Amino acid sequence: MLYERYLVPVYRYCYFRIGSQLDAEDLTEMIFLKAWENLPKKQVQSFRAWLYRIAHNQVVDYLRTRKNTVTLEPLEIPADGQGNPEQVLLNREDGRVLARAIARLDEQDQEVLVCRFVSQLSHAETAAVLGVSESHVRVLQFRALKKLQALLDRGGKQDG
Repeated sequence: MLYERYLVPVYRYCYFRIGSQLDAEDLTEMIFLKAWENLPKKQVQSFRAWLYRIAHNQVVDYLRTRKNTVTLEPLEIPADGQGNPEQVLLNREDGRVLARAIARLDEQDQEVLVCRFVSQLSHAETAAVLGVSESHVRVLQFRALKKLQALLDRGGKQDG
């Protein structure tokens, strides 16, 4: 039941952090295996935060070992079946621009933004994932958003 509930969100987190569909699938499998092997012996405050902490550690390990070989594949934003084809294409391009801009941020800024806005974790859950205080997450988020805005204002659309 927990696997079914968190499979897609954990995969999305991995994919957005590393940009490779196949590697994100492999990492997601490893994350759930590691979670299964290490199910908390005592009650944890938030299973979701605990699971994302495992995901965070796996992604960091992945990025550390493949630092110079990671490239961001085009981000496909699923069409919702609504709107016209032109709007769907514009939404996809906006998603690509945003993904490229986020990829230019440092690792911590990427992590905060992905946790908060892609995985939709709360400030407290994000703090548990990153191992920092909740107030520090708010500061990191604010700074990351300012950096992202500056990148987009400087022409993140031209960066390829």
